[in-house]
Amino acid sequence: MRVIVGIGLLAMSAAAQQRQVTDAEVREVHRSALLIDSHNDVTSKTVTGFDIGVRAAKGHTDVPRLREGGVGAVFFAAYVAPAYAKDHTAANRALQMIDTVRHDIVGAHPSDFVFALTADDIVAAHKNGKIAALIGIEGGHAIEDSPRLLRDFYALGVRYMTLTHTNTNGWADSSGDMKDTTVVRHDGLNELGRQIVHEMNRVGMMVDISHVSDKTFWDALETSKVPIIASHSSCRALCNVPRNMTDDMIAALGKKGGVIQINFNCGFLRQRSADEEKRIEAAGRPAGQLRSRATLSDVVAHIDHAVKIAGIDAVGIGSDFDGVTCTPEGLDDVSKFPNLTRALLEKKYSAADIRKIYGENLLRVMRSAEAGRGR
Repeated sequence: MRVIVGIGLLAMSAAAQQRQVTDAEVREVHRSALLIDSHNDVTSKTVTGFDIGVRAAKGHTDVPRLREGGVGAVFFAAYVAPAYAKDHTAANRALQMIDTVRHDIVGAHPSDFVFALTADDIVAAHKNGKIAALIGIEGGHAIEDSPRLLRDFYALGVRYMTLTHTNTNGWADSSGDMKDTTVVRHDGLNELGRQIVHEMNRVGMMVDISHVSDKTFWDALETSKVPIIASHSSCRALCNVPRNMTDDMIAALGKKGGVIQINFNCGFLRQRSADEEKRIEAAGRPAGQLRSRATLSDVVAHIDHAVKIAGIDAVGIGSDFDGVTCTPEGLDDVSKFPNLTRALLEKKYSAADIRKIYGENLLRVMRSAEAGRGR
């Protein structure tokens, strides 16, 4: 009987922590926000012919579902897989990925998308009922160790660069190959890496530290003259994987005005999911939908944790949709963002808080990067 009473008290306590939210309130708050997703990988499909304008039976992203989800802006990933670095074709692949955003997404669907280069462009697009399309390079090996290529990519519209992907490159260490003893590492950023961060500052490109090693994070934070972002990372205290950020990292990022954009990958949200992914990888089996699937509540827990560590001004959304095989129940694709709005309201986040998380925080960092140009 005592166990039953205890469970009942826990349920009552959990209920007391939430408030009742109406559908009308969810709609009103969601419409009031400019929702910016800082990392979406549908480009890996559009570059091979996928039509983002048509509702798809699979995957996470298309125009009808972006509209249903009330998404106002998307940083589409110019993802360059590590294999392109080995083949010395990384820059070529980056150009193809940039082109698929400009041609296959914006160019093919001008009634829905507008190509955005600045924070003001994002705001203007939203006011005009368009989805702002932006580009972030995922994988610093794309510039092939050349600041000249970095400048060229900026001229083509790239507005952030993830310093590494899962591979250590010629100037920055990754979190993804720490156990590979054949990799030449730099103890974070080497001198070229610091020069590249400075050049990113000078041209106005945001510095993204998702995927980097812990030492690279600290070096980038110290080197950058303006706030930096983690475009698609979550909290290591809740899911202990190298890709996630420690509390000290999150706090330091926030203290310097940066933002952690919470990733929706099951394996970065829930420890059981991460452990299952490791077992699948160790067995050499192909990745698929996990049995230990994360939920909407896990996403809210990571947002909540980051807010408690670094404050409401340091948290945003970077879904990684179409770049992951497992998304949380309740946040299955881009159409489900209103579910997150409801969950945050139930957790007693205000409409102003949600607007910060959904886009205002990232816009502030983007404006800081723009203001630092030429220094």
